[in-house]
Amino acid sequence: MDAIQTRLASYAHGLSVVDIPPATLHAARVRVIDTLGAVLGGFDDECNRVARAVAMDTPLASSAAGATLLGTSFKAPVDVAAFVNATASRSAEINDVYHAPGSKNGHPSDVITPLLAVAETAHANGRDLLTAVVLAYEIYLRLANGFTNRAFDATNFCGIAVAAASAKLMGLSQEQIAEALAMAAVPNGALNQSRTGHLTMWKSVASGQAGRAGVFAARLAAKGMCGASEPFTGRHGWNANIARSEVKLAELGGANTPFRIDDTLIKPRMACLHTLAPILAAEKAAAKLKGRLHDVTAVSVEVYRANERAVVSVDKTGGHDPHWNPDSRETADHSVPYCVAATLLDGTVSPNSFDEAHLKSPVLRQLLDVTELKENTSFTHAYEKHPVEYRCRVNVRLKSGEAVVGETGGEHGDLSDAKSDAEISAKFRSFAEVLLGAARTSALLEQLWAMDVMRDVSVVPPMLAFG
Repeated sequence: MDAIQTRLASYAHGLSVVDIPPATLHAARVRVIDTLGAVLGGFDDECNRVARAVAMDTPLASSAAGATLLGTSFKAPVDVAAFVNATASRSAEINDVYHAPGSKNGHPSDVITPLLAVAETAHANGRDLLTAVVLAYEIYLRLANGFTNRAFDATNFCGIAVAAASAKLMGLSQEQIAEALAMAAVPNGALNQSRTGHLTMWKSVASGQAGRAGVFAARLAAKGMCGASEPFTGRHGWNANIARSEVKLAELGGANTPFRIDDTLIKPRMACLHTLAPILAAEKAAAKLKGRLHDVTAVSVEVYRANERAVVSVDKTGGHDPHWNPDSRETADHSVPYCVAATLLDGTVSPNSFDEAHLKSPVLRQLLDVTELKENTSFTHAYEKHPVEYRCRVNVRLKSGEAVVGETGGEHGDLSDAKSDAEISAKFRSFAEVLLGAARTSALLEQLWAMDVMRDVSVVPPMLAFG
């Protein structure tokens, strides 16, 4: 075993709920609720229909081995359920996101539904599930910090984190957790091509694949399978070939070291992180336009530039950048100009903002044609410092010469501002009530907010079933 593998296995095996402050357990509970809402919000997306169809063709070796495909009463092998449910939680682009200066951006909540599948089959209690969530977030975020190789996807962190936390939920030994880590790290190098150029449904499915890989690694370890030696620090290991640098884990959460789960951002809208500030700024501009959309002659969007990915190319030459001419939902919800145009059109973004009617809307396309992006270096500086500020200014010029401006970030209200429990519940209701009804949604929320005293979390998946 290598030093990183040993350290992570020892930490995972030793972490107890008594080591986790109540506020941190609450942060985990918030993210579980937020992620289950995302599952319902993305349930009917095409990638989720395909994933469920594959799962339903997969026979169970025994009924005891099954975990629920969330939103249904159907059970599949636990790693298959992890695949389906993690895909579903990711597809709506509404689950939480992480950014810190010098870190790899990603979606740590990808770990939650795979862990719920394992907890369901293990009949774990709520405190054990929340402990596993805090653990998985801690591993994910510590690996993300300082990771600079843009060729590899952040879902690599998910697979490793899920492997360790799943093994803990299954009651495995420290040695078995170490083997699970090796079997997650070495065989599963996810490439960032999933999030480059024209985007497809694999943008979401990559999260499901990572969750499946982590759960499967833990299952293998439980039966005595051994992974590769020196998975992180070996000559051809994870550090040398995926991180492309020496991974130096900071002090892990516990004792006097804060856990990192509080550092993730709860999304207020269905879209990529880098489109959220432009959407919020465009909402303010849209409220001032008051039916004068056809009088718009120019839209200038002042944005920050992200280190990991240029927010979007400012050069529209030839229309080669798919962000300026999106033809899929996955590309559109990653496009700043599209999201700004859709917001000016409808007042905000919703699931309908990325449907075929909007993708082909002449009015929306006309807005795209008169839109330009400009990097505001002060906004970039705010994005690159700690605490992070997500600043954007949308300037709309009308035929009369009037300028309409919407601005967000910092003193204008920031994307990173903490969300109240009431806001988390309201967001969950926005997805759940249309499928479950108001009464069932209220009962479900009551159960979820009390998850830390839940004796067996296997009661949760049936409460989400509607299809």
